[in-house]
Amino acid sequence: MEWQLTQLLIICPLIFIAGLIDAIGGGGGLISLPAFMIAGFPVHYAIGTNKVSSAMGTSIALTRYLRDGFINLKLALCGVIFAMIGSPLGTKTALLINENVFKFLMLFILPLTGVYIFKSKKILREKREAQAVTTQTYIVCSLVAFFLGFYDGLYGPGAGTFMLISLAGVARLRVQEANGVTKAINFVTNFSAMVVYLLNGKVILSVGIIAGVFCIAGNYIGAKFFERGGARAMFPVILVVLGLFFIRVIYDLILLF
Repeated sequence: MEWQLTQLLIICPLIFIAGLIDAIGGGGGLISLPAFMIAGFPVHYAIGTNKVSSAMGTSIALTRYLRDGFINLKLALCGVIFAMIGSPLGTKTALLINENVFKFLMLFILPLTGVYIFKSKKILREKREAQAVTTQTYIVCSLVAFFLGFYDGLYGPGAGTFMLISLAGVARLRVQEANGVTKAINFVTNFSAMVVYLLNGKVILSVGIIAGVFCIAGNYIGAKFFERGGARAMFPVILVVLGLFFIRVIYDLILLF
């Protein structure tokens, strides 16, 4: 597939914002995937190329969280193992789904995602003391990693946010710990999905790498912002981009008739 410079002018600024938001509290895919599709990329190429930039950006945030001690390594490893099972299954399923079917699904997924994120703000702002990691914590983490790993391979946007909210709200981890484990799992799901899309020829590698540089910059700045408690700033941006993406999906579907 050929690409144009004007497409990069749309993609790169949005990918930077996506990286910023992803490092703060997850959900960068809610901006990065729409960026590729708003620029006119077919669904499977958009998802595959987005995985390249997302994996590059997440690796930077993951490194910072490791350095700052925000990642419970045993819990993260448990999640990674189950995510490595779920993500390739989701990716292979996605490659079997027609592009237009994806767009019809988005008509339902996008509004529900917006409502869910809006109602979940309190969880990310809640402060709580550190709690002991129990067997139940490992079970919840494993289930969250598998099912959201599958979702991340299948579609992707919101997977990091859903994972963060699930680990903080159900597993009762502190937001910092939940975010650290989420970054480890998210990196694995992005990387494994990227490999499957590459093997199936659904990645524009040059665009993915260029976008990845912007994603790295956003993640680097976002990780610093997170340390200063900046999670609440991400919600308005996510909701605005979701709205723009929803309009683009409706426009594309109208053109089918």
